[in-house]
Amino acid sequence: MARFVAHGSLRLDAVVPEAMNEEALKVLADGVCGVPYGTPVAEAFPKGSFSRRLVELPRVAGALRSLVGPDPLIDHHHVHIREPEGGTAQPLHGDAIIDVRPDAFDVQLMYYPQEVTLEMGGTLSVPGSHLRRTNETDTGRYQNLRGQTRLVCPAGTVVIVHHGIWHGGRRNDSAVKRYMYKIRFNPTVRQVRLWNTGDLADPAVAEELRTRFPWYENAAGRLEYHNRVRLWRALTGDDSFDLDHWVTRVTNRPNRVSRSHA
Repeated sequence: MARFVAHGSLRLDAVVPEAMNEEALKVLADGVCGVPYGTPVAEAFPKGSFSRRLVELPRVAGALRSLVGPDPLIDHHHVHIREPEGGTAQPLHGDAIIDVRPDAFDVQLMYYPQEVTLEMGGTLSVPGSHLRRTNETDTGRYQNLRGQTRLVCPAGTVVIVHHGIWHGGRRNDSAVKRYMYKIRFNPTVRQVRLWNTGDLADPAVAEELRTRFPWYENAAGRLEYHNRVRLWRALTGDDSFDLDHWVTRVTNRPNRVSRSHA
């Protein structure tokens, strides 16, 4: 969980069985029916449907429960297709309008049913960018950022990202049509200690939260530590947690009255 808070993503390589990946190529080619915003998973995806079986795979279901809790709602889902040897790259962007929630977040599941090579234009993302508040394509003028990643993965890989991460689909320069299936989930419960918290006191947790990324500025990059601490406090319910006093010093509200003014 600390890695997700720092990086803004969780990657599960080849978590979907081969038979489901083969089925997915047919299902996704036919397209998926839209669902109204805020539809419960059980209503959006009927039992036995491909989407329902995908989100109920044990490792996928466990990750979703740890991040958004039980009974999330479907914000929307969509099949993204990159045609072979054509198209243009998406501008770098964060999904939806600026989101300033410090204590809640949506997640987006991105499923790749086939092996994605570098030439196929896998999704580009900027690790650690999810808590830097932007409005949709504010970042679209940036072509490349130090530390960005372009997804290369085996078939059946699922990547779950914080809704704010900066990302964009790349151009497909291969001869193979590339599919990606996205589902966005809205939590319905407070996202507090939804995962196994037995190791919260492990020093490795704080070290993970101190991760730096190459695109950070020396000074303003400290903002990411501040935002991570705020999110970690919300996720753990521990308002005393901090990294080198980044949040403590700016949330201090003295309430003792000076004797000279009593």
